[in-house]
Amino acid sequence: MPSVNIAGQNLGVYIQVPFCQSKCSYCNFSTGVFPREIFEPYVDAVCREIAEHEELYRRAGLAAWQQQPRFAAETIYLGGGTPSLLEPGDLARLLDAVRQAFGNAAAEITLEADPETVSVEKARAWRSAGFNRISLGVQSFADTELKAVGRRHRRADIFTAIERLEAAGLGNVSFDLIAGLPHQTAETWQSSLGELLRLKPRHVSIYLLELDEGSRLGREALGGGRRYSVPALPDDDQAASFYETACARLAAHGYEHYEISNWALPGFRSRHNLKYWRREPYLGFGAGAHSFDGGERWANTHDPVVYAAAMLDAHLVLDERETVDRGQALEEELFLGLRQLEGIELAPIERRYQVNLDERVRPLVDEGLIEMNEGRVRLAPSRIAVSNEVFVRLLD
Repeated sequence: MPSVNIAGQNLGVYIQVPFCQSKCSYCNFSTGVFPREIFEPYVDAVCREIAEHEELYRRAGLAAWQQQPRFAAETIYLGGGTPSLLEPGDLARLLDAVRQAFGNAAAEITLEADPETVSVEKARAWRSAGFNRISLGVQSFADTELKAVGRRHRRADIFTAIERLEAAGLGNVSFDLIAGLPHQTAETWQSSLGELLRLKPRHVSIYLLELDEGSRLGREALGGGRRYSVPALPDDDQAASFYETACARLAAHGYEHYEISNWALPGFRSRHNLKYWRREPYLGFGAGAHSFDGGERWANTHDPVVYAAAMLDAHLVLDERETVDRGQALEEELFLGLRQLEGIELAPIERRYQVNLDERVRPLVDEGLIEMNEGRVRLAPSRIAVSNEVFVRLLD
């Protein structure tokens, strides 16, 4: 591995709130429906983990923390789950805990919210607490599609949420859309894109629906079943065409396509998520939260009850822990770098890992899968929709 020196670096802080009002049929995250009675004890536990993280890491033997380096948090991101279910006072406590541990310099502070959870009072309180960016789980503007996958909000709730957020001074909003939902057609997808462009969010994330064993919809579809509107799923070619349509329409309205699944108006790229793609350090707090220090990754236990009980004893329970070796690090630099539409410069990577990448890269350039210009490589625009195939070839 290249040497890891994280002391003094700015980092991203992620806080996981694993609570939902209901479980969407497509969701494969470690989240769920829990009684509200555990919300406040959970927040207490996360605040303790943040305040005592250096000692907790030392006890867990996390190598890069043995000398207790000092960090400043450049970004803070509360995700889930549905963090907007928490009381505003509890959200403010979480931000205060981060500020006490990592300073007040965070330039981007994001809260994930579902449209139906945005009230006038909450929006004002979020702004007062210090949130300056909202990631809104829109997913679709078609009520039939929202209902099919178990979303609680409807199209009208999105417009109401935006009105309330803007009135509270929270105009920096990101929308999530999913391509490939049950009952989605070319017409409904065009309609959702049109509604999105009417509202003109600063940032847009578009994800292709994933079908795997981790979700009810995925298990049903892979098993040949018909529940959860499986027969109404568009096929892969249709979903890919939805994505390509989005690329064209967002570009025509001034959005910069800066990462495979992400677009932003100029100046509004997600600074927190860029840390993941650039392999910069980030620390995750809460049940199921992941961390990366440059040479090692770890994840807290996914069970919020187990997590909160362990924090009462000032004990860190890890479900995952992995040392990233030189080969893994190189592969991550390549495929995470190529997820960014600007691509990557090969020379610094070759120097850092003492490798020659020409044999990997040249065949893909010759086949038109990636482009090279003055030592910088990027995905060919025509191959962005099938990027996973390119990555498999590159890393083979």
